[in-house]
Order: sequence, then structure tokens, then C-alpha cells
Amino acid sequence: MKFSLKEKIAIVTGGGSGIGKAISLALAGQGAVVHVLELNSDNANATVKEIENNGGKAIAHGCDVSDQKDVQNVLGSINNTIDILVNNAGIAHVGNIEGTEESDMDRIYNVNIKGVYNCMYAVISKMKEKGGVILNMASIASSVGIKDRFAYSMSKGAVLTMTYSIAKDYLEYGIRCNSISPARIHTPFVDGFINKNYPGKEAEMFENLSKTQPIGRMGKPEEVGNLALYLCSDEASFITGTDFPIDGGFIKLNG
Repeated sequence: MKFSLKEKIAIVTGGGSGIGKAISLALAGQGAVVHVLELNSDNANATVKEIENNGGKAIAHGCDVSDQKDVQNVLGSINNTIDILVNNAGIAHVGNIEGTEESDMDRIYNVNIKGVYNCMYAVISKMKEKGGVILNMASIASSVGIKDRFAYSMSKGAVLTMTYSIAKDYLEYGIRCNSISPARIHTPFVDGFINKNYPGKEAEMFENLSKTQPIGRMGKPEEVGNLALYLCSDEASFITGTDFPIDGGFIKLNG
């Protein structure tokens, strides 16, 4: 079976909703045992239940990826060798530099950069023993300018360059490291953002945001999940140190 992950042990951070949930479902659907790491334990449990209802295997873990001790405790409790790490957990911030307080920078750094570092740091020594796959969630903001996304762009630029660094440093150990750069994906976060900031204009704003992708719509979490599945599978064994935009043409076709 192509894209089989049978008997693989996978970690997905932020796997309780949106893109992370879609990735968790995709990996479990191909036979991986998925450990869902989430700050929100209820969301993690809901993802696990859905995976189990579909015949898959998954385990929920409450975890704050910004806390290194918490990450090490959780990942250390997984006795099996970890084959796949998907660093998906992240938070957003809207604002240019004048609209970004020091506390905003610290909050974004702690989750989007330090959180990725913490998880990679916790698994890398074990992965060196027999190889593995690390997949980081970057963003179109990693490589092109996005208006009013100063702190977020800073963090996702760091995710991209950390990906390149890990890929080069651990190539000899059979560890592949890649990243995915989505444009706007239709998740509950997007709906919440629109409802909060544009009350009464939800439909109009949804259409406007959809049209920022040249293809004319937002992406679906399942589409990102399918790309993640491929990159984590043996079918992608010749791919490392590469960023994969999934953006409806945003990077190359805008402007």
C-alpha cells in the first residue's frame, strides 16, 4: 500500500483542531500510531476519539510546547522510538511593528519558535539511532511579505530556516526534515477571526479572504493533511531540506 505508515510512531503537536487534526487523521488513516499533543486536552481527546472511530490508533497528551520540561516529560513517556514528528502547534498575531508589543513578541516566540525547538530537541537524539522524519509547519509568510503580520512572519521565517538547518545537520543519520507553507486555510480559527473582527459582515469578509488566493478559495485542512502524509511516508524518501507551499498560487501568481 502506498503511503503506508504501519507501525510508525508519530507525534503531532497542536493536533486537536484545524490543520493539526487533519494531519493526525491522515497519518492514522495510513496505520501510524499518532500521539496528539495539545494544550487543550479536550480537543486532543476529540481527535483521538475520531481516529479510533475510524479504526486507527491514537493517544492524547496535554502538553505546553513552549515549556521544555513539559515537552521532555511527555515525549519521554513514549517508550517507543519516535519515527515522525510534525511541529504544527502555533499561534497568530495581527499587527505591524508599531502594533506589536514586547509581550506579543515573547508570546509568539515561545510557541512558534521555541515550541518547535523544544520538540525537535526532545526527539533528535533518539531519531539518530535509526532515522526519522521531521515536518515543520511554516507559512507563506516565511518567504513573502504579508501585511500586518510582523511577529508572525518573524516566527515562521525562523521555522523555515530551522528546517534547513536540521536537514543539513542530520542528513547523515537518515533524518529527513521538510516544511509546509500554507496560505489561508479554512479552519475554525479563520471563522473565529472573522466573527470577532467583522460582525455582520462575515459572508463578505469570507469571500474577500478567499479571493486573496489566486485559485479563488481557501485551502482545506485535509489538503494540507494529505501533503503531510506524503512527506512523512517512504514515498518521499528522496526529499529533505525543502519547503512545500500549499497556497493556491499565492507566492508565485500574486502581483
